[in-house]
Amino acid sequence: MKNEKYKILVVDDDVDILELLKYNLEKEGYQIKTTSDGISAVKVANSFIPDVVILDMMMPAQDGVETCRLLRLNPKLVDSHIIFLTARSEEYSEVAAFEVGADDYITKPIKPKALLSRIKSLFKKISEKRNVKPVIHTGNLIIDKSSYLVRLHGREITLPKKEFELLFFLAQNPNKVFNREELLNKVWGVEVYVLARTVDVHIRKVREKIGEAYISTVKGIGYKFNQGKV
Repeated sequence: MKNEKYKILVVDDDVDILELLKYNLEKEGYQIKTTSDGISAVKVANSFIPDVVILDMMMPAQDGVETCRLLRLNPKLVDSHIIFLTARSEEYSEVAAFEVGADDYITKPIKPKALLSRIKSLFKKISEKRNVKPVIHTGNLIIDKSSYLVRLHGREITLPKKEFELLFFLAQNPNKVFNREELLNKVWGVEVYVLARTVDVHIRKVREKIGEAYISTVKGIGYKFNQGKV
């Protein structure tokens, strides 16, 4: 798939950063739209339907975390990937970003070549996933990747994107144990720096929604999806 078919929305209140990213991304052939605040970003994203949103965390009126949360509530943007840009390096900021559905977290100052490399890697994954629409049906649980829907006993359950992708990955590999590093690499990607505890947080939230029985903790190792035992 050619670059020009991919759409990127850049959101930052720093005009210089907007211009820098717009220049470098358009040079690669991507379709780019920019906006300087979170409120307008939600509106632009609803009509533009970007493949990727590059989102500043600290903005006036509506910060990046709240903007990300609102973007994730829009069913039209279920396949959009969100990359946070931030000058903050505190652990709680990173955790907050991933808890509202971020796919990546990049600290400033921005290195255009490194950012482009990560975006290209992300688009490669997107291209691979677009050709696969499997449905996993195990016990009373149905996991539908094509619609990002989970049903348990016929009841629809809403999972944020990363929670869904973590559940789907484990369910694709039933009864196989994965440690935290493996899950981070498979679900978040090898180029994304995420704290190991992020996996634990997401596992806990998935269990709260589908019950404890489907995902087991293997002490000292990691987690596995139980098939044929639920």
